[in-house]
Amino acid sequence: MMELLEKTEELCRLYGIKPARSKGQNFLINEEVYDAVVVAAELRPDDLVLEVGPGLGFLTAKLAQKAGKVVAVELDDKLAAYLKTAIKTQNLGNVEIINRDILSLSLNLASETKYKIVANLPYNISSKFLRKFLTTDHRPDLLVLLLQKEVAERIVAKPGEMSLLALSVQFYAEAEIVREVPSKDFYPAPEVQSAVIKIKTRPKHVHFSQIEEKKFFQLAKFGFSAKRKMLKNNLSGGFHISTAEAQEKIENIGLAGKIRAEDLSVAEWLELYKQFYS
Repeated sequence: MMELLEKTEELCRLYGIKPARSKGQNFLINEEVYDAVVVAAELRPDDLVLEVGPGLGFLTAKLAQKAGKVVAVELDDKLAAYLKTAIKTQNLGNVEIINRDILSLSLNLASETKYKIVANLPYNISSKFLRKFLTTDHRPDLLVLLLQKEVAERIVAKPGEMSLLALSVQFYAEAEIVREVPSKDFYPAPEVQSAVIKIKTRPKHVHFSQIEEKKFFQLAKFGFSAKRKMLKNNLSGGFHISTAEAQEKIENIGLAGKIRAEDLSVAEWLELYKQFYS
């Protein structure tokens, strides 16, 4: 780890790179975590990888060795300029650097093109990023993300601790935490702990043909609108129906009338959808 720290500090000094907290620039300096990310990505020689937040390119080089092509998107001008130099120096001909904001970038991939995402995300864009790539018609097959540990734990939550974020991700995908990453594994060290999370998207045909996504998430937003209230009260207010009617629909799918939104699984939300929109 000391070797990567020294190399990171040297590159930052040589290229005038000053890691900015506002941009979430905390460079990973643990080789084992990089290797764990590569393994989690399940890379094949013909894979197209979209890497977001490549930083100083340590992971980029490892991805390039395993994948067919790596498209690395970096917002910071200085880092992008360094990366363009580095890929030439390292003779990484299958790497393309794009100096853009990932949230405003249109990939323009052919609809049949499969791709995977590997990203070290600034904590303040995690939710927007997931929404962008999970709700698009052309979703990645797999995402391996380095996130704030608290966010990762919320995403993989089970019934009893579900949130709108957990439901939103698990509706589209299966998620698991690969490993935790302490703050000491970064330069500079952030104030929060991190985790590597693996998200495998579901095939498009799974439950998508049966429902309208917009209506499903309207139901979910109503359900989670007031955390301390029972689900029947939230749904009653959202749909402008009586509490008794909301409770009846909940009990119709075999759930207790006093249940709360955080207690439902994705499958139970899908059953509840049928009650409200059949």
